[in-house]
Amino acid sequence: MEIDLQGWHDFFAAEAGASAALAGLLFVSVSINLARILKYKHLPARAGEALLAILSVLIVASFALVPGLDLKTYGLEIGITGALVWAIQTRALIAANKVGNHYNRYPTRIIMNQIPALPFIVAGALLVCGRDEGIYWVVPGTLLSFASGIFGAWVLLIEIQR
Repeated sequence: MEIDLQGWHDFFAAEAGASAALAGLLFVSVSINLARILKYKHLPARAGEALLAILSVLIVASFALVPGLDLKTYGLEIGITGALVWAIQTRALIAANKVGNHYNRYPTRIIMNQIPALPFIVAGALLVCGRDEGIYWVVPGTLLSFASGIFGAWVLLIEIQR
């Protein structure tokens, strides 16, 4: 199976645009509730986690839109992006636990923090190994990253009001 990134152009262009729009909405939600967010030690990092999840899609989509990029190079780029995002998210989760945030122990919280970057790592590894079907792992990575970012934005915009 031979996959050409140009065939994915519309998908990546749409996801880059959607991630940029969602990042903007996240900034609005943070600015609306900034005073309340700053009252809690763990919430500024939570805002960063949500933003990082959304920006990971922007990064992955932007790499794919580079003309003439081969799949192995793209795999290396998204694999490294996924690994960095996962490491930063893990560190943020551990740091939030240290400040005594008991919500970090909820399964939904852990899943939304840990899972989204993993498909990017899988996609990258498969593409670097010459397995073209690895490109399809970008789709769940994108959807999970959006879900994670929206989940974080929901907490910062709605749940903080409770």
